[in-house]
Amino acid sequence: MEDVLPSAVLEICVLVGVSREKANEVHQVVKKKHVKTFPPVEPEVLSVFVPPFISQQELQTTNINNNTFNKAKRRSFRKKKDKSKIENARTLNGAHKVPEYEDVPVPKDVDLNGLPQLCFPGGFYITYESKEDHIHFLVFTDVCGNRTYGVVGQSYQPIQDGHISNGQVHWDTSQTSKTAACFVPFAVCVISRYPYFNALKDCLSCLLVQLKLYKDLDVDDCIKEFAAKLSLIPTPPPGPLHLVFVCSIYFALRFCPLVHSYLDLLRPRPPPLEFLSLTAESPVMAADHSCLWTAVRVAEIFNMKPLQVILPSREDSDSPVIDLNLHLPFLCFKPEQVLQIITCILTERKIVFFSSDWALLTLIAECFMVYLHPIQWQHTFVPILSHKMLDFVMAPTSFLMGCHVDYFEDVSKEADDLILINIDNGDIAQSKSSEEENEIPDIPLQAAEIFVTRVESLQLHYDLELCRLGSCTDLGEIQLRKTNWQQKLNSEIQQIALQLIVDIFREVKDHLNYEHRVFNSEEFIKTRAPGDQPFYRMVLETYMFHSFLKARLNRKMDAFARLEMRTQTEEDRLSSMLDSPRRLTMEKMVSKRYNLQYMISKRMVISLPNLQDIKPTDVPTRNSSLRRIDTHPATRSTSKSVSTFKIPEIHYPLLGHCVSSYYADFINHLSRAINTLPPDNSALLARYFYLRGLISLMQGKLLNALSDFQNLYKTDIRIFPTVLVRRMVENLSPSDHSQADQKPELKRLISLVMDKQREVNKVDDHVKNFELPKTHMQLDDFVKRIQESGIVKDIDTIQRLFDALTVGHQKQIDPETFKDFYKYWKETEAEAQEVNLPPAVIERLDKNECVYKLSCSVKTNKGVGKIAMTQKRLFLLTEGGRPTYEEIAAFRDIEEVKSTTVTFFLLRIPTLKIKAMSKKEVFEANLKTECDLWHLMIKEMWAGKKMADDHKDPQYIQQALTNVLLMDAVVGALQSSSKIIYAASKLSYFDKMKNEVPMMVPKTTAETLKHKINPSAGETLPQAVEVLLYTPGQLDPAERHGDAHPKLWCALDEGKVVVFDASSWTRQHCFKVGSSKLKCMVMAEDSQVWIGSQDSIIYIINTHSMSCNKQLNDHRSEVVDIIVENRDRMFSEAYSCSVDGTVIAWNISTLKVNRRFQLPCETLTSIKFHNNRLWCCIGSCILVVMTNGIIRHKVKMEDCAGDLPMSLLCFQLFPERDQVWASCSGSSELCIWNMTDLSIPSQKINLQDCSEITCMMKVKNQMWVGSRGRSQGKIKGKIYVVDAERKTVEKELVGHTDTVKALCSAEDRYVLSGSGKEEGKIAIWKVE
Repeated sequence: MEDVLPSAVLEICVLVGVSREKANEVHQVVKKKHVKTFPPVEPEVLSVFVPPFISQQELQTTNINNNTFNKAKRRSFRKKKDKSKIENARTLNGAHKVPEYEDVPVPKDVDLNGLPQLCFPGGFYITYESKEDHIHFLVFTDVCGNRTYGVVGQSYQPIQDGHISNGQVHWDTSQTSKTAACFVPFAVCVISRYPYFNALKDCLSCLLVQLKLYKDLDVDDCIKEFAAKLSLIPTPPPGPLHLVFVCSIYFALRFCPLVHSYLDLLRPRPPPLEFLSLTAESPVMAADHSCLWTAVRVAEIFNMKPLQVILPSREDSDSPVIDLNLHLPFLCFKPEQVLQIITCILTERKIVFFSSDWALLTLIAECFMVYLHPIQWQHTFVPILSHKMLDFVMAPTSFLMGCHVDYFEDVSKEADDLILINIDNGDIAQSKSSEEENEIPDIPLQAAEIFVTRVESLQLHYDLELCRLGSCTDLGEIQLRKTNWQQKLNSEIQQIALQLIVDIFREVKDHLNYEHRVFNSEEFIKTRAPGDQPFYRMVLETYMFHSFLKARLNRKMDAFARLEMRTQTEEDRLSSMLDSPRRLTMEKMVSKRYNLQYMISKRMVISLPNLQDIKPTDVPTRNSSLRRIDTHPATRSTSKSVSTFKIPEIHYPLLGHCVSSYYADFINHLSRAINTLPPDNSALLARYFYLRGLISLMQGKLLNALSDFQNLYKTDIRIFPTVLVRRMVENLSPSDHSQADQKPELKRLISLVMDKQREVNKVDDHVKNFELPKTHMQLDDFVKRIQESGIVKDIDTIQRLFDALTVGHQKQIDPETFKDFYKYWKETEAEAQEVNLPPAVIERLDKNECVYKLSCSVKTNKGVGKIAMTQKRLFLLTEGGRPTYEEIAAFRDIEEVKSTTVTFFLLRIPTLKIKAMSKKEVFEANLKTECDLWHLMIKEMWAGKKMADDHKDPQYIQQALTNVLLMDAVVGALQSSSKIIYAASKLSYFDKMKNEVPMMVPKTTAETLKHKINPSAGETLPQAVEVLLYTPGQLDPAERHGDAHPKLWCALDEGKVVVFDASSWTRQHCFKVGSSKLKCMVMAEDSQVWIGSQDSIIYIINTHSMSCNKQLNDHRSEVVDIIVENRDRMFSEAYSCSVDGTVIAWNISTLKVNRRFQLPCETLTSIKFHNNRLWCCIGSCILVVMTNGIIRHKVKMEDCAGDLPMSLLCFQLFPERDQVWASCSGSSELCIWNMTDLSIPSQKINLQDCSEITCMMKVKNQMWVGSRGRSQGKIKGKIYVVDAERKTVEKELVGHTDTVKALCSAEDRYVLSGSGKEEGKIAIWKVE
């Protein structure tokens, strides 16, 4: 059965060494030959300990789950049986003998055949002297790339046999004779699915101390007890909760024969254990005076407190477990060398680490894997190679391996193009290289400088931290101090490493096309600094980068995406909103000039020589990438607070009732923690529910487990174990299934989980590099190719471009024409990046202005120079000694643009004339062949600017800019054509619109409209604005400054939510909740926004993290409305309703259901709350309902619909005037009732030029009504502002070209309206 339950700490435990008989045999051979050293011996697996450790009978009697859900696929391992077991199995007459091998079931992805070599990578040697215990670490990778981790503890025992008789220990003579004592190594390897290096090291250290007391007797029993305990300890779920358990290094002394023999001598009054003192004269020590140190250790053990072992959790489900010291590489290498190693990994080289310490090999390699997160190493990863595995370095593919420094010379001669990294002395070298191209490129310079600066500011030495602290006498407190210091340092290093990855790959997103999953690698490389390009050319060809691209194209919100978004500049946010062509702003131009001067400093990273030490040298400078990266320390995030939970102790011996008691204690501890925790700490509550569900599952209490897992929807949905719960449901017994059906929340959970199983969503993860077409293209294929190229996304614009490029031809475009167009576009884009204006000119322009077009040098009435066009103005860059700035005209000030000719001798020279309102003199320029093109471009920009100003929509000017640049590219691509200006005119969209249909904005609309924004910017088509919500700014000092601004929330199609900063109207966040249409949004409290969806789920958004961690799934149908009861200015309850008539009252703090009732209706569309009553819109009437569901009044809609009943479309309460406003579908009438006497017939207001009222909102003493209407003979979205007192229409606002679908108020100062999918924009209106 597939492994679906999160693994415990221990997967398998293995004892490796040689058998007693083999050791004695080797010892006898050495004695006979009188040699001083022992020959190497081949180690083998002596014992394998695999969970579960309790018999099936005990499991049944104690009602403990027999790991049904955690049975990994297993295979058999052939292990030699112990000789003692074989002899005991013989019959009395010796006739029968059992086989000498037995099958041991082990997890399928664990290979024990090669394990002995890795447990003793330097070889297995018997010695005459005992050696210090030591630990090293292993990593195993299966064919699918899944990693398993091992921690190996090595120790030594003397060669001896013995037995206990009458309380006395009797030893054989091998050690008591005159010959020197011999010591045999053995190793205990704990294998886990998680890299708990420090935790398992602590556990193994305790175990090795215990095993010293056992000599060679009953070692298996002690290790089995040790393994059994670890197999019962769960791993923590991702999030802010670490688990702590006690590793007692004296718990097994009662099983030790040595201690028992000594205690027997002291009967009948043995001293308490804590006063036990063993000496060389004691019977225990009589065998060998050399074991005196063991007695001292035993005495220490009895006084030592249990060791606290911490199991750290992952930060999130995509992050790795960090249980090692991430600063180790910085103690071994300089920061510049760390960058070189990171470069080697990113370019997927063949890398070999060397060290005399086996433990460092794995730890250093793992640190570099963490540094690269979320980028993952995709190739062979073997941090430790035994002396018999050295030929692995001849592998033809990329790899990362490690071996002992003694083999450095052998390995360097073994293969070419190896990166040889000596951890012990900090050297990095390269074996002989067959190609010059294999040199390691330099990491991008600016990213490297920032990384080095931040690393040098780290406090890497704990001793310096201790200087200011007082001495501590408590071992646990000392351990806690060191752990806290290390966790804080680890967090800082992770942030520095992640910032490095973000700085390197931040601008990759600018060259992605998400719709067609295309990455334009060549264009990306061209935008890099020349000195950085070799690095990017190599990295972009790797498997690691390919996987990284998949995650970007899938819009995965991982650590990279979060930091990239958090450190995004306002300019980048604005650029993403407007989707404008890439050009240098004046601010970036200044930054670029500064960077060129700054590059005088020496390089931080250099190439690797062949087998030589690396020494930093001064080398020629190079250009950095154009982006200026912020080095301000504010970009570092503070470490998040983490709680700990102490796991109850496991009592021995490990019998069924002891395990049952352990599980019961575990449940009780978790229940107490849940009951004492405040409901606002939902993240911690979720982890407790998860653990309690896990333990209940192990107890076999499936319904209890399901209940706890169901609570994750309301606390943190991110850690919900979908696969596990599905398997639990599939294994429910009929009686359990019947009980679950009687509980609504469990029945709903089962339905949700099983429905998700039926939804097979195939993820498209292909990535394509942009390539120029090789065949003729029809319109559809051309649209796709242009979108892939990143030139423009808007389909209407591309269709006009298609018409321009096919003037005079068949309606298809040949590959050469596309190539010429694309080449000219990119060349002009590159030329614009190289524009370098004098400082005096830059000072005259706004910091966000860009030069989009420069003419050739022309003669004008203001001198000779080049005409420059920005998004705001035209100016002349005069030529001569010092270029100067001459203003021509701002686009909004232009009165007239003419293309004419002037006579010069016998020549007629094309001339452009521009008249500006603020200037008497007309500007004239002899543009010659460029004249017609500039005439078209200026008129388009002029018309676009007028449209942008009239409609308060900056996107118009951006669209005009795109049209202008496309005109330029079309002219450049069709130079041989006689109709190039006519072709370019096909892209003159706004100028034609101005000439053909004058776009006059009504005076009232122009005065009331303040701004328009486009939430669909960057999309191929506009999307309908389904719901709008305004949330005021927060004053919580714990929030970052940027998060304190008010926000506008906009719900689009398919669960997409866009969040704007309502103080600047710039886009801040964009995320998805589900994939269905969103129906309603409400701010439940300061930190929560609730979103109701068509998929019957209420999604709860954390306003600080902008993530959806909670869901309410108690509704069975589409959630159509949510309201919040505001009692005494404190939110108390929220009411949600679904289309089937279900109304649920929620406790906002605990997210528990307070009440639930069903209305007698077929369709419920919305609800309102007033005077402790719910007003519910159901089809053709409004029900006034008590909060417990009792109906008090009913308002029929026949009053407003005449003889034919019509369904109610929307309604609004006006409590200050005791009014109820409503409208019916397909009607242009507003119906108004008196709330105090609903029997009075309604008053009616007819709205002119209105086809249907779609939404309404009360603002001050006005009712704002959104509709679909007509203006100037066209369908428009209209807003009517109705005075509630006089019941008259005060204003008719025409601000949308499609139906008004949503309205919301911003503190009664502004009203925001959203339109349908034909336009998909939001208008901001001023309230008077």
